[in-house]
Amino acid sequence: MRKLDVSHPAATSPSRLRSPRNPPLPGPKPPPGGFKEVEVLTPRRLLKIYAQLAKSRLTFLVVLTAMSGVALSPLPATVPILLSTAVGTALCSASANTLNQLQEIPYDAQMARTRQRPLVRRAISPLHAAGFAAVTGVAGPAVLWFMASPLAACLGAANIVLYAVAYTWLKRKSVSNTWVGAVVGGIPPLMGWTACGGQLLPTEDYPIHLFLPSFLTEAPLDMSMIDNPLGAFALFMLLYSWQFPHFNSLSHFIRGSYAQAGYKMLCVLNPQKNALVALRHSLLLVPICSIMFPLSGLTTWAFAVTSLVPNAICIRGSWNWWRRCGEKEARVTFQHYLWYLPVMLALMMVHKQGLDWRRWWRETFCRIRHKLRFRKYSRPIICFAVIRSVNHRLLELDPLLVKLWLSHANIM
Repeated sequence: MRKLDVSHPAATSPSRLRSPRNPPLPGPKPPPGGFKEVEVLTPRRLLKIYAQLAKSRLTFLVVLTAMSGVALSPLPATVPILLSTAVGTALCSASANTLNQLQEIPYDAQMARTRQRPLVRRAISPLHAAGFAAVTGVAGPAVLWFMASPLAACLGAANIVLYAVAYTWLKRKSVSNTWVGAVVGGIPPLMGWTACGGQLLPTEDYPIHLFLPSFLTEAPLDMSMIDNPLGAFALFMLLYSWQFPHFNSLSHFIRGSYAQAGYKMLCVLNPQKNALVALRHSLLLVPICSIMFPLSGLTTWAFAVTSLVPNAICIRGSWNWWRRCGEKEARVTFQHYLWYLPVMLALMMVHKQGLDWRRWWRETFCRIRHKLRFRKYSRPIICFAVIRSVNHRLLELDPLLVKLWLSHANIM
């Protein structure tokens, strides 16, 4: 019988060792390559995944803009309408964002910015995510329909379709996707406006009325005419034009990822024109804020002056970005337009037509002076007097709770 020469390389080859004459030694099998233990979906982890599917930061911004439509509407709004509008808008946004991620799984996997999304790293199954999108997509318009208004529900449903179908499909077909996305961003304020009962189109009973400056007209201010479609259009145009400098500057310094995933974005095909479009809409925001809003009656004409300061700062950033087309300038522009929107909405509330803030502060501090009895207790009295005044004016709460607390603290 011929002996096996173990010194020969062929004798110790894997194929020779696995032959019937040389069966493998018993022992534990090595783990398969690429094995990853699936995390157990605890309620806490599941809520975190749902927040990632809904893009919680983007959804918060959408809800904020919808609330601006409620706050700036001249029509009265109750707390249930305010809460139902916020919840319904958040659910619609969550559904649209989830449907968007379901369609872009292979493309998100190619970009470093989106590789950690739940569907890409398989933290949740596509079927589970589709169920979440379906539930929120039905619940959002339903809440708006029964708790706010049917028109607000139709706008919410239309925005889901516009974002999850039209915008998502166009991202790989045409640069016009940015303009469609801007329309999507301009609809939430209209949802808040219509939730209070406002209309979008002019009719004989709902005409457009222009509020000229006091030095150009002698007619008295008719507060009943503030509720006109021009106010809704002004809110839409503010959010529509804001989208371009905000998103174009963001897309400029991540254009490499868009190019890698094959998206047809203006920042990839023509970075100079991308900056030019942002500059155009930065300039367009000046007449929107300084002419359209005061003319619609939503704000006083003082807003036309105060809004020039943030607009000038942001236009300077957009101008520098267009001239140099650098990533540093794009980041500065993006940071400017992060604070631009909340600052503008706050200024609109300060200059809202029909709100006499001087009288409110005067009444507040008259109550404070009336309540002051001991100097050392002045600070808590001021705090609770202001809280009570806010409750009187905005929420119409019973002031008895504040009075009882003050009595218990022995400072009244």
